Amino acid sequence: MTSGGSNTKETVLEIDLNALAHNYRYLTSKLNPGTKVMAIVKAFGYGSDAVQAAEELARLGVDYFAVAYVNEGVALRDAGIETPVLVLHPQPDNFEILIDRCLEPTLYSNRIFKAFVSAAEEKAQENYPVHIKFNTGLNRLGFLDTDIDWIVENLVRTKTVKAVSLFSHLAASEDIQEREFTLQQINQFRRISEEVIQKLGYSPLLHQSNTSAIINYPEANFDMVRTGIGLYGYGNSEVEDKHLKPVATLKSVISQIHEIEPGETVGYNRAYRAKGHEKTATIPLGHADGISRQLGNEIGSVLIHGKKIPIIGNVCMDMLMVNVTGVDCKEGDEVIILGENQTAVELAEAMGSISYELLTAISQRVKRVICRKTPC
Repeated sequence: MTSGGSNTKETVLEIDLNALAHNYRYLTSKLNPGTKVMAIVKAFGYGSDAVQAAEELARLGVDYFAVAYVNEGVALRDAGIETPVLVLHPQPDNFEILIDRCLEPTLYSNRIFKAFVSAAEEKAQENYPVHIKFNTGLNRLGFLDTDIDWIVENLVRTKTVKAVSLFSHLAASEDIQEREFTLQQINQFRRISEEVIQKLGYSPLLHQSNTSAIINYPEANFDMVRTGIGLYGYGNSEVEDKHLKPVATLKSVISQIHEIEPGETVGYNRAYRAKGHEKTATIPLGHADGISRQLGNEIGSVLIHGKKIPIIGNVCMDMLMVNVTGVDCKEGDEVIILGENQTAVELAEAMGSISYELLTAISQRVKRVICRKTPC
């Protein structure tokens, strides 16, 4: 682990744990007293490093972690993470290892509920913690309110499992134009939870808020909130982004510089043609590293010595080329692809996408460098 940024000699993803800590403290400052926090570390910690992120967040006192799949939870356990881990989308084939590694499943349908109870019974479990998910409008996973009686009946009849939380997922909490729909989801989840608790006879934790809801709907804190993208430096609004710090900085170097003549072409399919005497730089980073081909042909850019430089031609599998005409640079100089001065939001918007996709697309072949460069 380094104490500051790396002296870049190759393509690396710098992961600033101090930035992660800053974001955690900022987001928790928005919460009602006593509200628990579930940190989302799925997809390699939104493209960073799930284990390093989880270790830092555990040190900061996070109450729960959440991952998408069982193997992601296993990786946390293998690294010595003991904090409770919710698996958001488990499959029956993985229930045995889920139980063996003390992970906690989301039960979202009759099939999954029955299959998990059966697996837990085979392993002689008692009061194994499970999380019941309700669909309040995202229409992706979850029980409906019409399933409440079935859920309660099946929870009461077994001592094998116990509901430790009830939760739902907001569809558009970042979009002010969808405020009415979001409030409808919040109110529906409140009604469902009250009915379940009344019929069940005990009170599981309630959670529905994601990062945007933490900021926009404080009335929906309930007992716990879930935060993912905000931890990694993005708040789904320009205003909130100013309070957050990007955790990941993707850097590379100039491998080679070419002087090209007017009319010469660059890259596959001769997609770029020089308009005059130009200078190009080749960078060891391509679509196999997560830089989409959509960013080619002057859609995306990189930073060299603080100047925004357009990507030219088609992005290759392992390389991309940029136009450095008029830029004072040399082979071996540092290149910034995304970070504080060119954010994942800016680059994603250029290709018609979102920061989530760009961050999580960064390939695992890109070397991760852990640092603490943001002042705490």
